Amino acid sequence: MAFELFNLAGRRALVTGSSQGIGFAIARGLAEHGASVVLNGRDRDKLDVAAARVRAGGHDVAVTSFDVTRVEAVRGGISRIEEAIGPIDILVNNAGMQFRTPLEDFPAEKWEELLKTNVSSAFYVGQAVARHMIPRRKGKIINIASVQSELARPGIAPYTATKGAIKNLTRGMCADWARHGLQVNAIAPGYFKTPLNQALVDDPQFSAWLEKRTPASRWGNVDELIGAAVFLSGEASSFVNGHTLYVDGGITTSL
Repeated sequence: MAFELFNLAGRRALVTGSSQGIGFAIARGLAEHGASVVLNGRDRDKLDVAAARVRAGGHDVAVTSFDVTRVEAVRGGISRIEEAIGPIDILVNNAGMQFRTPLEDFPAEKWEELLKTNVSSAFYVGQAVARHMIPRRKGKIINIASVQSELARPGIAPYTATKGAIKNLTRGMCADWARHGLQVNAIAPGYFKTPLNQALVDDPQFSAWLEKRTPASRWGNVDELIGAAVFLSGEASSFVNGHTLYVDGGITTSL
């Protein structure tokens, strides 16, 4: 019985932005726990390489490439998955981007791009997938938030705004869709070693600051997000809804 709470066999998971980093780690982790996974991104070549890595472990994986910032592309892409691959039981809204510069110099076009990539994509994909989940009376949606859903740091104010929006979008999705049998939650990673953070990882001064600031005294490794994703994808979280789970080494708990 204990294993069954975390057994994802027979379920299909779509993970956006899953050619590398956090998205790939979560997709691979869900596959290792029995799910069939669908990788999504804009770069088909990178997706194919990622899919080969998952497939090498003996897991079922498909690839679909569409732009999650374009609503018509999303609606068409989700319909094709449902019709050609199969029903989506689990959605992980992971697609995201970062841009760092002082707020007074922040380019307006980058603000718009951050909003589209980090917030609109989760709304578009979440809505399109929920329209299929609601008639089935079941489904899991996991939005990738951040410690920046709670904390601010110089140079990333617009990113912080988008991740705050993701936290409250998660609550709103829960408020609308929980009555239809869906569980909608968020994972909020702390500072993890990813391509998005590579410049910070390579900065000795920043890494030293982070190790002092984080109770766990280190960067996170992307595989450490798998447990949270499996929990929120399976029966173990059947009455968890609208929650943001911080996986951050304790950084949001202390000054």
